[in-house]
Amino acid sequence: MNTRNATMLDLAMPLDLGEAGTVVRRWKAEHWLVAAIVAMVAALALSFAIPQLVRALAKPEPAPQASVAFSDIGNVANISIDDKSQIVVEGKAAEEQNAAIPTLNLPLEHVKAFGLAAAKNETYATALKCLTQAVYYEAAVEPIQGRRAVAQVVLNRMRHPAYPKSVCGVVYQGAERRTGCQFSFTCDGALLRGPAAVPWREAEGVARAALAGYVEPSVGTATFYHADYVLPKWAFQLGKITQIGRHIFYRFGGNWGMAGAFTGRYAGTERIPALDFSALRERALADGINVDGTPVAASDAFVPGLTVTPDVKDRHSDNDVGGRIDMTKAWRPSIPDPVLASNRLKDTVAASSASPSPADPAPRQVAVGQVAGPVAPQ
Repeated sequence: MNTRNATMLDLAMPLDLGEAGTVVRRWKAEHWLVAAIVAMVAALALSFAIPQLVRALAKPEPAPQASVAFSDIGNVANISIDDKSQIVVEGKAAEEQNAAIPTLNLPLEHVKAFGLAAAKNETYATALKCLTQAVYYEAAVEPIQGRRAVAQVVLNRMRHPAYPKSVCGVVYQGAERRTGCQFSFTCDGALLRGPAAVPWREAEGVARAALAGYVEPSVGTATFYHADYVLPKWAFQLGKITQIGRHIFYRFGGNWGMAGAFTGRYAGTERIPALDFSALRERALADGINVDGTPVAASDAFVPGLTVTPDVKDRHSDNDVGGRIDMTKAWRPSIPDPVLASNRLKDTVAASSASPSPADPAPRQVAVGQVAGPVAPQ
């Protein structure tokens, strides 16, 4: 019982409130100090972590690329693979150097789809012809993706502020030049050769799809391309996107090559310009290509005024065409108007039956039985 009383007395002993308050204050101070240290450490860690997190979530920064400085080759309209002065090297060496040019380290942007309603009749038909020509003459032997890429380049140019605002305007830009047109087939004589039926139908299918809104995703905002067996100087001034088949595709650098720059509005009309086919023939033959696509022998030099190469067996002088048709003069066979021909015939008959003029001597009268001969002396 005494033990129980002792315990009760101990529990009943009064507490020292002053000492208890000191303990509580000391505990709070220690915890605030720990909390402050933890907060400082956390803030320091966040100061390093937040920038890293922001960079990770942000879009990748554009990689350094060549700027579009065309001081060496003039304005955009003069950039052409057909201009031989712009070619640095050809053949195997060109293939190797083209392969060494790095592609852009940028996200591949795309131009919005372009749709031209087939119901627009003549406008649509003309646009379809021009785009089919571009696909056929530029990429008939390329894989289907390569043909679609060529069609995409044409439509990309049409939407870019640096180029004409119609399909035919883009395709035939510079066609009036002797050399340096934007699409080589419009000024090198290739149009003199009729297209093959099957490749033409395939090219037309590609063109129809492009005009119906198909976008070839592999080339993005490309506005240039060239074959890998030539290396133009402007290849170093543009952004290389990719290679499809034998063609390498490029875009403008900087803002001009971004999708936001392709804001041009379609003109709504199409026109194929008049071409000088005589000049096209001369260009083709000068380049060693005949109109039927076969090479021209060095000895078969073109002779002005003739479209048939002279032969040693010809039986006429050098300045005599010998009945050959001179196609360089745009000669065309024609049939005379029957009515005009009949009138001329009547005039000729009437003139021949008219009486002789007074100046003509009178006819000599000869008696029957008289023998013509010298007159006998009387």
